[in-house]
Amino acid sequence: MSMVSTYCPHFSGLRRSSPNLHNAPSQSFLQHFSSQLRLPSSPKPCRAVIAMSGSGKFFVGGNWKCNGAKDSITKLVSDLNSAKLESDVDVVVAPPFVYLDQVTSSLTDRIEVSAQNSWIGKGGAFTGEISVEQLKDIGCKWVILGHSERRHVIGEDDQFIGKKAAFALNEGLGVIACIGELLEEREAGKTFDVCFQQLKAFADVVPSWDNIVIAYEPVWAIGTGKVATPQQAQEVHVAVRDWLKKNVSEEVASKTRIIYGGSVNGSNCGELAKEEDIDGFLVGGASLKGPEFATIVNSVTTKKVAA
Repeated sequence: MSMVSTYCPHFSGLRRSSPNLHNAPSQSFLQHFSSQLRLPSSPKPCRAVIAMSGSGKFFVGGNWKCNGAKDSITKLVSDLNSAKLESDVDVVVAPPFVYLDQVTSSLTDRIEVSAQNSWIGKGGAFTGEISVEQLKDIGCKWVILGHSERRHVIGEDDQFIGKKAAFALNEGLGVIACIGELLEEREAGKTFDVCFQQLKAFADVVPSWDNIVIAYEPVWAIGTGKVATPQQAQEVHVAVRDWLKKNVSEEVASKTRIIYGGSVNGSNCGELAKEEDIDGFLVGGASLKGPEFATIVNSVTTKKVAA
């Protein structure tokens, strides 16, 4: 994958067709789109509240991907069990399939367990797949679906992912629904087009949004050490929430949590968490380090704005 600079000024890859966007570098993206997106017409008074657009709890997920062995996972679980975590955060970790039972049987009840993938329907003659029924049987509460590594490495398309989400939700699992653009899509000004297309594939088939958390993960930022600036991430989160308002319902837009993923770590999580529409994180590599993951969970405290 091509590398990008750490800072991408003014998020210029969002939608190239917008008038004069690239000819006005001194203006922010939100100034260009204030008439289209959900933005206040005047500043809100500063209050001692949680600055969050989503009405649910802050949500932090740890995606362990294809990492770990029995001993290292035992150590990680021990670190998580002893960590002091803020109470107003939903915390989820997603171990590799072969360690799900080990984690569900030893991890504190404070943290829920997610799978990293699930099959599109009931179990049967599907070699190498894991069914929702099996995941529920060992105590999983969530499943990550649509992650870019499933889309772009394994080759899952939008419709297939949407159907997997619908089945998981119908069977009682919560879904962390991932969306995000490739570097070339961003550079072509297609960020919104890609994210909205991926959202539509979920919206067309899911029975309800009650147990869905949306994870915006720009593919160019996953595992690269590059991270969208807080303002860049916020701009996409605003647009995603606005899409939900216009295409699903205002209620769903208000209560659905939209979390950010892409090289989130203990150093950058605080600034990212301050943004109103960033309702939490989906964490990769940093979730393999118990103390650092706890720091990210506890970044919810930066959402409390001073009176």
